[in-house]
Amino acid sequence: MLPDSMSLSVVPVPMLLLDDEARVLGCNIPAQEALGKSERRLIGLHISDLFSPKVEIENLFARLTPYSGVSDHQICILATGMPVSLHLGCHDEGISALFIPEAARAEVEQHAKRHEMAESVARIALEMAHEVKNPLAALRGAAQWLSEQKDIPTSNREAVAQMLLGVDRIRDRIDAFLQVGPRAQVAMEMTNIHALIQDVIVYQKGIQVHRVFDPSLPETLVHPARLRQALENLWQNAVEAADSSIEWQTRMAPLVHLPGHSGQVMEIRITNDGRMVPQELRERLFDPYVTGKSRGSGLGLALVERVMVEHGGRVSVRSENGRTTMTLHLPIKQLEQE
Repeated sequence: MLPDSMSLSVVPVPMLLLDDEARVLGCNIPAQEALGKSERRLIGLHISDLFSPKVEIENLFARLTPYSGVSDHQICILATGMPVSLHLGCHDEGISALFIPEAARAEVEQHAKRHEMAESVARIALEMAHEVKNPLAALRGAAQWLSEQKDIPTSNREAVAQMLLGVDRIRDRIDAFLQVGPRAQVAMEMTNIHALIQDVIVYQKGIQVHRVFDPSLPETLVHPARLRQALENLWQNAVEAADSSIEWQTRMAPLVHLPGHSGQVMEIRITNDGRMVPQELRERLFDPYVTGKSRGSGLGLALVERVMVEHGGRVSVRSENGRTTMTLHLPIKQLEQE
């Protein structure tokens, strides 16, 4: 539901407010720029005077019910032919019509590609579990048996000790990689996101931590242990990069649509004021073994990506003007939606 005090001017994407007959009551500046018309010229026009094809728009309105939202990605601006995604929402104040130009859909497509990558990595990880861990366990058992023999020469005992260390390092590496692998079905729990964030914060000397939490944010159905892993990785990255400040922020994200989810979405952000993410890494930052740090496995953000896939959400990064922000979008789900 749109708040009564909501102003169209604060909405960062093109938005129209329509009456019950789908005629324009008002609009924001981005909508005027995208449609090439002033608000005065737009008011009173029917939405089919602005977008096509008409049959798609009629189908959208036929599916729209009170306090719901519907979307169509096959719409064009009538005057220019520019493809857009059109999202309709029915509220007390009228019907909201948000439209996202084709250029802004590149980010959504990038998220979809990253999700495909995460699924591919998951399959590889599962194969590794069968192909590597079993013989590795046998190798460690044999090395452990050798180390326990009393008549083994000292030089050989040192070699066996090094062998055990090497095997353990390989095992730890595989275990870390398997964190981005597929997970068995686990019971989801109603969880307070703010409590989860607070749990992962470990105060660091010289770094101020700010929290800007939306108190209206409801509990949501998640796997708390897995989500905590993701939040811990984001926190650790921020601590390693920050100069003096880290900020956590939560809020509702009414303009965000997640594929396969028709309900509300929450947004979790963590921002630090430290070094920027190199431009050449930003598109691949969530791929396994990609890192901008001199030391690090490159698996932390791949795990975050995997956890978001498991929850039907997504993660994105913005690094500019001396600040780097990691943003999670999570679907808000209740027990009856399980």
